[in-house]
Amino acid sequence: MAIKKPSAPAKRESLRREGALNPHPQAVTDPLFQDSDFFDRDDLIQVKYEMLRRVQVDKQPVSQAASAFGLSRPTFYQAQTGFAENGLAGLLPQKRGPRHPHKLTAEVLDFIAQARAEDPVPRFDSVAKAVRERFGVTVHPRSIERALARQGKKRH
Repeated sequence: MAIKKPSAPAKRESLRREGALNPHPQAVTDPLFQDSDFFDRDDLIQVKYEMLRRVQVDKQPVSQAASAFGLSRPTFYQAQTGFAENGLAGLLPQKRGPRHPHKLTAEVLDFIAQARAEDPVPRFDSVAKAVRERFGVTVHPRSIERALARQGKKRH
């Protein structure tokens, strides 16, 4: 039974949405990806996996494999580590940007707690304004609301 292949625009959009769209598919020169219905140079996860396989199974030098798959040697080593630690999931792109509310330091959260003690139901936009005036950092009111909700969950 043949696998139904999604339309190229639909697949590209899905890959883009997941952060797995290869930004330089034209740089992939490996023969597997030339005129193939199965191998897709737009699919960065597939490209990384095949690059790893080429080194591990076919014993191709890292620099040669990385070049043939349009990637750098550091990218090869990152992919190798990710794959060794997490399997295919280790080849998925990591989300960019801060991993936590870095502006809401312990000092800022203490200040917010003190402000809430004085007014238990403050408007979050007024709290954000007070934080900006006191600490010189701009924090979105929704970020404050989420941080307080997280603190409430930790206490229960």
